[in-house]
Amino acid sequence: MSHRIVVADDDRHIVLAVGMKLSRAGFRVETVGDGLAAWHAISRESPDLLITDFQMPRMNGLELCRQVRSNPATSQLPVLMLTAKGFEMDESTVRAELGVIKILAKPFSPRDLLQIVEETLAAVVV
Repeated sequence: MSHRIVVADDDRHIVLAVGMKLSRAGFRVETVGDGLAAWHAISRESPDLLITDFQMPRMNGLELCRQVRSNPATSQLPVLMLTAKGFEMDESTVRAELGVIKILAKPFSPRDLLQIVEETLAAVVV
């Protein structure tokens, strides 16, 4: 069975590139354009991984992570966060408070993202 990944970003090019790269690698990918849609996708069928942008409409990435962590059914969901280059974020605080595994600055290499996804999912398999 392939892993299910939810990708949330309001940049259409990002979701297309990430979705295509991960789908071609054999993952089941659901892409959405904002945090609220991501929460609905997560609530409908819990994924194995969430990749979320920080800055999105309706619910930003931090709010989405708080929602994920506050729900017992999703509290252990691995999360990778994407941010615009130059956006100042205290990575250690975000990682500690919200359990974000890694923060990637845009632009990023889809190949590097795939490697991080594979490593993350391999680490959570028991």
